[in-house]
Amino acid sequence: MSVKKPLKRREWRTLSTPEKKDYLTAVKCILAKPSKTPTFNNTGVISRYDDLVYTHIQQTFSIHYTGHFMAWHRFFGAIYENMLRNECGYKGAQPYWDWTLDTPANNWADSPVFDGQTGFGGNGAFVAGDPTNPFEVPGRTGGGCVSNGPFANNNNLVHLGPTGSVTYNPQCLRRDLSPYFAARYLAKNQTQLTLAQPDFGWFARTVEGGPSFEASGVHGGEHYSVGGTYGQMGDLYTSPADPLFYLHHANLDRLWWSWQKLSPAARLADVSGPIFLMDYDNAQGGNVTLDFPLTAGVNAPDVTICNVMNIADCSRTGLCYEYDKLYTLQR
Repeated sequence: MSVKKPLKRREWRTLSTPEKKDYLTAVKCILAKPSKTPTFNNTGVISRYDDLVYTHIQQTFSIHYTGHFMAWHRFFGAIYENMLRNECGYKGAQPYWDWTLDTPANNWADSPVFDGQTGFGGNGAFVAGDPTNPFEVPGRTGGGCVSNGPFANNNNLVHLGPTGSVTYNPQCLRRDLSPYFAARYLAKNQTQLTLAQPDFGWFARTVEGGPSFEASGVHGGEHYSVGGTYGQMGDLYTSPADPLFYLHHANLDRLWWSWQKLSPAARLADVSGPIFLMDYDNAQGGNVTLDFPLTAGVNAPDVTICNVMNIADCSRTGLCYEYDKLYTLQR
């Protein structure tokens, strides 16, 4: 009996042009395959891709600012990787986007992930905003429909949202890049600050930061650097509608794995944090544990946090992938 070998996840810019094309072809396949979510009135859940966006919408306030944020999104990303491979014939692993390579600000819009020929397309046209709006992302530069690349010129690419709406609402993919936000929250110093945290509770809180722009961590840093105010990546509910979501969260997962590998004996079993949104004082409940359940709806059987702590487990209930390179802590 052969032993499964972990898939090797690589950074997007290290893939060959044919490898990038194969990945993007598989993404388009998932966008076109019919949904498995049971139908209901006015639903916008049409495709297999929508199944994932819908799942994220439904759990938005239970999977962010909680102790299982990192574990749930690791599980979610692995489900997407398996869908690409098992349902659309993709042979590779889920790529990641190391955003530290695309700062400072003047490098952001030139990232290879935004390339119109071998990437995901770039920014949308500038949409004037409201400077008095407290939710206006600082430094935003776009907001309109993505104008180039494999997801451009399609006003029926996104079917859900904005925010928590699951009513059918055909939309284009929008981006609203903020090079300022990227430079502030995605540079190597922020990654080093996150890696330096002494335990999982502080690691996870540093990744997510606070709910305001001034308190962002690397998680929100990338979401708002791509989605700004008007792009889907800046929408807490429907952010998976942008295929770049999965490259971003693969890199967050890589950051967590890098942190775990600094002290694996302790950190492969280290999890904590609130069960309820921002309940850091445990006023509503206790901390999550390794037995805490994770669910992704129709997309995969439920697991527990214990099942996703070691990404290279490769057992029947475990994950089975690795990263080509890890972050190192500069002391």
